[in-house]
Amino acid sequence: MTHLLLPQDATRRLSFYLAMEEFAARRLNTDDDLFFLWQVEPTVIFGRHQVIENEVNLEYCREHGIQFYRRKSGGGCVYADQSNVMMSYITRSDEVQATFSRYMQMVTQMLRELGLAATSTQNNDVLIDGRKVSGNAFYHIPGHSIVHGTMLFDTDMQHMLSAITPPQAKLGKHGVESVRGRITLLKEHTDLTIDAFKEHAVRRLCNKELKLTMDDVRNIETIEQKYLNPTFIYGKENLSL
Repeated sequence: MTHLLLPQDATRRLSFYLAMEEFAARRLNTDDDLFFLWQVEPTVIFGRHQVIENEVNLEYCREHGIQFYRRKSGGGCVYADQSNVMMSYITRSDEVQATFSRYMQMVTQMLRELGLAATSTQNNDVLIDGRKVSGNAFYHIPGHSIVHGTMLFDTDMQHMLSAITPPQAKLGKHGVESVRGRITLLKEHTDLTIDAFKEHAVRRLCNKELKLTMDDVRNIETIEQKYLNPTFIYGKENLSL
């Protein structure tokens, strides 16, 4: 598998990385699977068919400077920040279940090689000791499949709970405790730093690399405009491919 790299090491909006996945699937002429890791400033990402008002606490996000974007894959609402790692996998395949199975097997094995008791579920979650550490979603375009997901290394738990909770559903101490009982963080299971974990993931999953050009970046930024369109974000149009 090929590790996809950007020409400049800079943090970009989450929308850019969604567009980068599309660019890799639609424009890069390679039969090899592609993989890259990314991190973002505090952001909520919600699924293709979700109603934003039902999933995102817009008032809380605006008050705390948390961005929010819609993705083209299905699944639920997710909070991301610099303390967790996002993963993208692009492959030439039209087989949804086979792609998911292959990806989940790769990720769980990568974690097991750190001595972690990692397993996967039919809901496409990765667990450590029975608690969720990664959620994943699928997006298909003709001839290619994209899987993207979270890897909870660490995170701002209050932001995670409040940003994806509608204002009328007030979560107090017991709400935090309930969620913490169902999820786990990688930092609780390994002495690796987040950068060392990223290096391990790339070393274990990839055997070559491909660095994009600045022209590629400009093409990605053009694709990104769709994700930045308020009509797309707020779901007032047909979410066509």
